[in-house]
Amino acid sequence: MKLSIITINYNNAEGLRKTLDSVASQTYRNIEHVIIDGGSTDGSVDVIKDYVRRVESGESRVESVVWSSEKDNGIYDAMNRGIRKATGDYIQILNSGDILAADDVAERMMAALDSLNAKRSSLNEDAISIIYGNMIKQWPDGKRIVDKCESGNLSMLSFYHGTLNHDSAYIRRDLFERFGLYDENLKIVSDWKWYLQAIPLGGITPVYVDIDVTVFDMTGASESNTAFWKVERRPVLEELVPSMILADYDKYGEDMRMMDRLRRHHMHWLVRFIERVLFKLEKWHILKR
Repeated sequence: MKLSIITINYNNAEGLRKTLDSVASQTYRNIEHVIIDGGSTDGSVDVIKDYVRRVESGESRVESVVWSSEKDNGIYDAMNRGIRKATGDYIQILNSGDILAADDVAERMMAALDSLNAKRSSLNEDAISIIYGNMIKQWPDGKRIVDKCESGNLSMLSFYHGTLNHDSAYIRRDLFERFGLYDENLKIVSDWKWYLQAIPLGGITPVYVDIDVTVFDMTGASESNTAFWKVERRPVLEELVPSMILADYDKYGEDMRMMDRLRRHHMHWLVRFIERVLFKLEKWHILKR
């Protein structure tokens, strides 16, 4: 199967070079690399041209490169341009500055896909729509955190509070025909909106594999970004989630998250015991009246 890796970039020549070198070193050969540059003026185009030369001369294992450099209307417009150009069976979005966690990541992920899809085919089941692994968050001080989000723990609650990391996911290309492209009216939550439509609301079941897929550069992360993410997300929830269901998540969502954390602790039985005692006392007071 062919994997299309989409990289978007704007005036980040240093980060772009890291990303391209990471893809070039992959042991999996059937990779189409789609690079969408937003009309950079910092030497990024020269980095791309040198990369194309390496691919065409056989210095890289990448099968082909498709690229463009022109002004776009933001990150999601650039992603959509890349998706339109992609021809692979599956798509991974690996933005400028982010890298693949190891040289054999694509090979391991595609091998997992091959194996799982073969089993599904024997059972007359559809091929996997989304497969994803772990994202390693790389902070400026050198600290690394492995972000795991196992599929067995995914629910509507997962997308009410958070999302699935897009850079560690392989998405079957035809899903973008079924659910549409990214909403270009949104600034930073359009990939979350797409997942919300596809997974809890659209019935797609993603498959998790315990593979470190990407190293995500957290240099641009900030509290202001997090705050804006929450603000921009709200109208989407109100648009897509029925009001009565959303009201329940607004009221009980944090409590559900707390209980989920407590269940993972060996003392969770104590909380359950206290709740039962309080419930019995409440019933006793009602009956006593």
